[in-house]
Amino acid sequence: MSEGPLCGFCGPIRQNGPPSVDAHLPPRDSQGKSSSGDQSSLGDGSASRATIRVCSLALILLALSSTLLAQSNTGELRLKVTDPDGLGVKGAVELVGEANEFRLKLATADSGTLIAKNLPFGVYRIAVEREGFAPYSGSVEIHSAVPAEFHVKLALAPVASTVVVSDEETLIDPYRPTGVNRIGAQTIEDRTTSLPGRSLQDLVNSQPGWLYEGNAVLHPRGSEYQTQFVVDGIPLIDNRSPSFGPEIEADDVQSMSIYTAGIPAEYGRKMGGVVEVNTLEDSQAGLHGQVVLSGGSFDTAGAFSQVQYAWGKNTLGASASGSMSDRYLNPVVPENFTNTGTTGDFAARYERDLTKNDRLSFSVRHELSRFEVPNELVQEAAGQRQDRDDFETMGIVAYQHILSPNVVADLRGMVRDASNDLSSNPESTPIIAFQHNDFREGYFKGSISIHHGRHEIKMGVESDAIFLHENFSDIITNFAHFDPGTPSPFSFPGAGFPNSGHRPDLEQSAFVQDTMRLGKWTISAGLRWDHYQLLVNQSAASPRLAVARYWPSAGLVLHASYDRVFQTPDFENILLSSSLQVIALDPNVLRLPVQPSHGNYYEVGVTKGFFRTLRLDVNYFRRLVNNYADDDQLLSTAISFPVAFRKSIIYGSEAKIEIPHWHGLSGFASYSYIVGNAWFPVRGGLFLGDDALTASMQLTGHFPDSQDQRNTFRTRFRYQLVPRVWVAAGAEYGSGLPVDFDGTEQQAIQQFGPEIARRVNFNRGRVRPQLSVDASVGADLWKRDNLTMRLQADIQNLNDRLNVIDFAGLFSGTAIAPPRSFALRFQTIF
Repeated sequence: MSEGPLCGFCGPIRQNGPPSVDAHLPPRDSQGKSSSGDQSSLGDGSASRATIRVCSLALILLALSSTLLAQSNTGELRLKVTDPDGLGVKGAVELVGEANEFRLKLATADSGTLIAKNLPFGVYRIAVEREGFAPYSGSVEIHSAVPAEFHVKLALAPVASTVVVSDEETLIDPYRPTGVNRIGAQTIEDRTTSLPGRSLQDLVNSQPGWLYEGNAVLHPRGSEYQTQFVVDGIPLIDNRSPSFGPEIEADDVQSMSIYTAGIPAEYGRKMGGVVEVNTLEDSQAGLHGQVVLSGGSFDTAGAFSQVQYAWGKNTLGASASGSMSDRYLNPVVPENFTNTGTTGDFAARYERDLTKNDRLSFSVRHELSRFEVPNELVQEAAGQRQDRDDFETMGIVAYQHILSPNVVADLRGMVRDASNDLSSNPESTPIIAFQHNDFREGYFKGSISIHHGRHEIKMGVESDAIFLHENFSDIITNFAHFDPGTPSPFSFPGAGFPNSGHRPDLEQSAFVQDTMRLGKWTISAGLRWDHYQLLVNQSAASPRLAVARYWPSAGLVLHASYDRVFQTPDFENILLSSSLQVIALDPNVLRLPVQPSHGNYYEVGVTKGFFRTLRLDVNYFRRLVNNYADDDQLLSTAISFPVAFRKSIIYGSEAKIEIPHWHGLSGFASYSYIVGNAWFPVRGGLFLGDDALTASMQLTGHFPDSQDQRNTFRTRFRYQLVPRVWVAAGAEYGSGLPVDFDGTEQQAIQQFGPEIARRVNFNRGRVRPQLSVDASVGADLWKRDNLTMRLQADIQNLNDRLNVIDFAGLFSGTAIAPPRSFALRFQTIF
């Protein structure tokens, strides 16, 4: 609901080319151990001494409660290219994984070596070219954090040779035990230009099962505020929508993996959806980077720059961005009152390969956003102005050590400071509100990945400490909107409660998971343990199971999964809403501590390839959750806080047809059907006045959850007209979210205007269907050597329809999607 107005695991290697081409991985014995005598690329010292060093470090970290798991399902490929005599050869390398939307062009060093990092698990085609040698094409599987070695021995070029290269074998991942949506570099690069603050969210929202509500607040399969972004292995569990926190610019992202079912046991706490974000670019010798300039409707302008320099064993990178717009949030009326916003961020990263077995990296990131809260008609007439700002600074350190050819250890730590403020002018109505919230977070993790025969085992522990600080005050300016006796002014923390606005959120967990390949079967089984301590103290064990069966002759994978989830409440204003002081706000108050949610997720699905170019994914899911999490607003402010209901039942189906690449055509079409209901009574949160009376008396019955949109359709296809020019077209249709407006239609017209009221079906209690058609065109203006200049133009909502996302109610605010708008984007890559 809305915030309101405002390769150790490599299978047989297939290859195409002359018989003299030689590609192999280090052979393993029956126990999965390497039988190769040369381990120079994976170990060059005593394994026992290395083990002692790493274990000692791990014990120290555990003693400090700072060891955590590496939350990243990616692997690493170590490639060696040689000539027929075994000498290293410098050549051009291309990695392609159609199932992962992954295409990467690299070059080996003079020694013929290359390390490709951060590869999402899957099947990849490797193509190698060097003048004077026959081209090579083969494939390899990456399904382990243990680095995979791949050796290509090029043959001398014959007088005439032809190598047929096909990506069909990477169209589906036959050994992926669950459905995962991948977003690759080209999709990110050619995406429709977003308004500031939501480029990453727009990419996630394009996937089936995800819905926007309010101001780009993501809702996966009916979950409220239960999305976590895992950025370079570090989970961020706070709300990342534009009105709550600054964004990570999509231009700074290399790839994304999105989970809504079959979620590995290493993930926990926020379980509606998991979005793995990789901002790390593969190291290429020399200086590389890009500069992006954009602008368009609503006086929107933005700039992004990124540069990376690699030398020897070192890689240094930095990025910066800034943007501004007169339509930062989704307004509540078509006039778009008071809605300017600016964003900015800076990031820097340094990585060094200390040895062939050890890698150390450091990164820092600082982000900010400042914006106005959009006014309703009455607020604009009164002269209201409310301003918000968000700041975030984080630092990350990561260390990886290869203990043996089959064992990798990973340690990571993060510290973060974040704050958000709200201020109001004296003309604000019906309330003048001020807020200053901040928190400091210390997160540490450590994991061990082990390859053993048919097993890929990963285990680890984590600890997260978030020190919350909340401050809120208000002065009522229009008492007609409040019950008699409501105090003005009100402050939190108030006199006599000096420490009520400060409290730590302490969470620890441990997990173990095993992915087993048994012929055409793949089984992933895991167990996670969580402990949560804030307003309540709870622990839970969460088993996870995913099974897949592959039929090669049909090009079909059938999968099923079960996830037991333990979801912690959103901590936004949780201290304020649970404090004894709020009893003074209204004669009628219902105040209950918000407890974690417990649930069971089920999914069955099928992935099928057609005509060697098209992939179909179909899934049916069902989610049963106790203590169903939601959110509500405090009085008439733009401040929200968590609430909970007895249970929810959410079920539906999704289908997605995707063409990764076919004769210049690529794109997708998806459909989602979702039914969601929540059951009374209220189990947690703060309710005031009439809402408190209704909530305390409503002990039975159910209502549609705010993401209960029955039909959602999305599509976007891109076609390469000529080598340097492409066009794209897309559309999005939604059948409408539920409405729980407690006033009359005439009151809605007075508050929001007749245009908005016409877009609401008050008889059905639904927002009327929305439809937006988009179009894009892009061209490479200059492409030579290592310099490319591109220009892209976008038109969104080409049909210029007034699309109301959601409408005012007990738990939902009002939000309007943008009208017809355009954007230009100029990119220089070097």
